[in-house]
Amino acid sequence: MEKFDVIRSYAPRLDAPDKATGKAIFTDDISRPGMLYGAMLQSPHAHAKIISIDTSKAERLEGVKAVITSKEAGTIKYGVSPARYDETVFATDKVRYVGDEIAAVAATTLEIALKAVDLIQVEYKVLPAVLTIEDAMKEGAPQLHEEFAGNLCAEVHQEFGNVEEGFKKCDIIKTTTMKSKRQDAAFIEMQACLAEIDRRGTLTLTTSSQVPHYVQRTVAMVLGMDVGKIRVMKPYVGGGFGIKAAANHQELVCCILARMLNKPVKMNFTREQVFKYARARHQFTHVITTGAKKDGTLVALKHECYLDGGAYTSFGIATVYYSGALLSGPYKLPNMSYDGYRVYNNKPACGAQRGHGAVIARAAFEQQMDMIAEEIGMDPMELRIKNMMNAGDTTCNDLNMSSFGMSECIEAVREGSDWDKKKGTLPKGKGIGMACGFFVSGAGFPIYRSDTFHCTVICKLTEDGGAALVYTASAEIGQGSDTAFAMIVAEAIGIPLENVRLASGDTDMGVDLGAYSSRQTLMTGHAAKEAGEHVRQQVLEVLATQLNTPVEELDIKKGFIEFKNKTPDFSALRTRYIKEHRGWTDNPDSEKLTFKEASRIAFLEKGSIVGTGKYRPHWLGGKFKGAAVGTSPAYGCSAQVAEVTVDIETGQITIDNITDAHDCGKAINMNSVEGQMQGSISMGIGEALHEEVIFNDKGEVLNNDLAEYKIVTSMDMPPVKAIVIESDEPNGPFGAKEVGEGAIMPTIPAILNAVYDAIGVRISELPLTPERVYNAIQAYKEKKSA
Repeated sequence: MEKFDVIRSYAPRLDAPDKATGKAIFTDDISRPGMLYGAMLQSPHAHAKIISIDTSKAERLEGVKAVITSKEAGTIKYGVSPARYDETVFATDKVRYVGDEIAAVAATTLEIALKAVDLIQVEYKVLPAVLTIEDAMKEGAPQLHEEFAGNLCAEVHQEFGNVEEGFKKCDIIKTTTMKSKRQDAAFIEMQACLAEIDRRGTLTLTTSSQVPHYVQRTVAMVLGMDVGKIRVMKPYVGGGFGIKAAANHQELVCCILARMLNKPVKMNFTREQVFKYARARHQFTHVITTGAKKDGTLVALKHECYLDGGAYTSFGIATVYYSGALLSGPYKLPNMSYDGYRVYNNKPACGAQRGHGAVIARAAFEQQMDMIAEEIGMDPMELRIKNMMNAGDTTCNDLNMSSFGMSECIEAVREGSDWDKKKGTLPKGKGIGMACGFFVSGAGFPIYRSDTFHCTVICKLTEDGGAALVYTASAEIGQGSDTAFAMIVAEAIGIPLENVRLASGDTDMGVDLGAYSSRQTLMTGHAAKEAGEHVRQQVLEVLATQLNTPVEELDIKKGFIEFKNKTPDFSALRTRYIKEHRGWTDNPDSEKLTFKEASRIAFLEKGSIVGTGKYRPHWLGGKFKGAAVGTSPAYGCSAQVAEVTVDIETGQITIDNITDAHDCGKAINMNSVEGQMQGSISMGIGEALHEEVIFNDKGEVLNNDLAEYKIVTSMDMPPVKAIVIESDEPNGPFGAKEVGEGAIMPTIPAILNAVYDAIGVRISELPLTPERVYNAIQAYKEKKSA
């Protein structure tokens, strides 16, 4: 096995000291002289025609500098996918959900801005609203968007192989329905932004975003500005999980006001507005039919899915495709069909959240795997191993598993959980269950059609040779990417991690599509590695000339120059270095030539030593409609075992233990890998047991704060055994691939399978509240007694 000096270690996070000491600067911590404060007027109705808007009282309020509506903001349509731009900055003719934006104010204080918002008078004609998939699809239902008949935002119809013929060959066929509820990502930092424009007309937007690049493009499009005149910066971000992966209304309003007034403008969401904006996990209804032979071989899968999409598309086009695309693995499945429908209704728009589109589908499928195993008398782990794909295999919908350690993950959790001792031996009320899952290591294509590189990185050596400066437009949002890239650059050059300084999150630093689809470790990591290697090569080439030694015989390890054969006399180079640093106390005196000396000599010969790196995936996927969604250069995979206790009398579930094994390729920072595994499990437990955004019959969110919207806290987390499985990903930097989202995929079904093991009842609706579990137990008892 290849030995590394920096990666595959437990490195402290670069951002840890600032966050631990309170020195980290988030968007809301920033202020500017003369800064104004913005606030937005949002609709109180789920569906209504706008008759008139009167802003005169607000405009007359002392301290108000501007009031804008669609008249000033314009009606350019935008969104996430160019295939479905259906949003404008402000509602024009009608509002489509409680929270739809109507107007905005800029004032000298936030209090004045909020008071002015209350003074804006809007006359509405309230329209009938549809709040469920069923109501939205009824004949004659009120239409949200005239151009999309039947409130159908998007539909997908795919078939690979021949499903009907496949079912004819099956001995076992299982059909089940799985329903989930909407979730909120519950990040700690609410969305915030600060826009300002300089004397040269350059607009700078500082914002709590996962995707500065996409925000920059959207601002340019909506404001009609040259992209080169827009700079988007991301300071520290308090979590995103997918919701911050697109431009939001607040960012656009803030930029419009700053340009109009030539003053800095700051805006913040309240927690209530976070729930109104939404863009988190859809509500799903999955109907899945799986067929297998009596020896357990999977033959065919038929899948139908309905997505509760809300008022606008957001990421919905990708979501409806992801919901089907990622069921083609991790098992060998020759025949698969999928029919997906994303439906508009008068609730806030849903978008992307950790494990985008695939989490609930995986929960449904993995339960069926256990049902098949039970019917044929096979251990659930053995059934999965029997059908498991291997490295090099390609799914029926053309997803290639270039590395795939799923079988190793299963064996690791089998041993780590004592599965063989516990399965089938636990007392009533206690259960053990397992599941598998996989996810992309970055989307294979940009959101917009382009041949662009997905990321670029610059590495510059300081002129004294003491440090490598790394510049990337990538988005560190708390997942540890900055540390990973610094480690990759240090490994690529051959210097200690402490000799690397990294800056990120600024569109002026290059191109990076951002933090979504678990893309940055593989993709930006590739560019970082290439930039480091470029610097290294330049230094070694100069050194080879100076020492009259073939460059192939030179290497850099741990900050020192190593020679494969005889060490040449480098005393002249050292003398040259020391003469420039007379009086310095840290001049080198080691027996080996240092990288600092070599780097300085390279600068004296060539000037600034700058390395560049870039990454764009090779062509991926098939040629059918929708083939781009689900493609990736690599796929991370996880197996999990959950152990639960269910109180038969109350329906209360306690998670006793989770054992998780994840194939992340080669681990860059073991701290971050384990942390991402634990974080995914935490979110998975929350979605399985607690989380649901609740609406009343007027379309208002009832639990729009973190007191009533229940998430898992540290007090609720069970002991988690995180087992890192390392394959060697040929498409990843140093063999690395994702861990950020793949680890959530098996959590919910592992819990569901464990609950069934404990009480003998399959539950097909989430979350598993005590009431829902208790009612399921009682219904099972009544059915059994009847």
